[in-house]
Amino acid sequence: MFDPTIFDNLKVAIENCVYDLDNLDARVVITDRVDRLDMAVMSRAFALQFSLASGGGVTAEIRLEASLKELAAEILDQSGAAPGCKLRLRFFMPVEDIERTCAYAERQLTEIWQPDMPPTQTISFLYGEPNRSYQNEIEVHFNRKINEEQMEDVPVLIDHMLRTLEALEACDDRRP
Repeated sequence: MFDPTIFDNLKVAIENCVYDLDNLDARVVITDRVDRLDMAVMSRAFALQFSLASGGGVTAEIRLEASLKELAAEILDQSGAAPGCKLRLRFFMPVEDIERTCAYAERQLTEIWQPDMPPTQTISFLYGEPNRSYQNEIEVHFNRKINEEQMEDVPVLIDHMLRTLEALEACDDRRP
């Protein structure tokens, strides 16, 4: 019989939580889904991107990753190993006033997440566009792997993501 891995169990918990917010509660709209097995390095990745149903351009992504080393340690039940998954949370938002918007985003994420490591913000733009607009990719970092012991934290994590989406949507970078 198939014994699901930590990755599989966390993936199902995340899917259930986010899909319920889309299908049952109509609070979010799922905009992208990735469920990948990378045969070159034998790793797994799962990601869901979603926006608030009433949103205006800010997107969240929750990404779960498991390397070959992590998967093998669990499947082979290696002694002394503490298998788990890497969790990445990212938010994407359009930006006009870089300094004001990035400062606002940092304050909001620090207040909501109270992270051990500060969030990173990466600004990009498409070269050659006549009306240059910027895109801010914001990542919340975690300094440890997660496993099934954090399963009960998934709804709280998703709730924090919703609060972050609401806060970033409320940003008006045209304020004086």
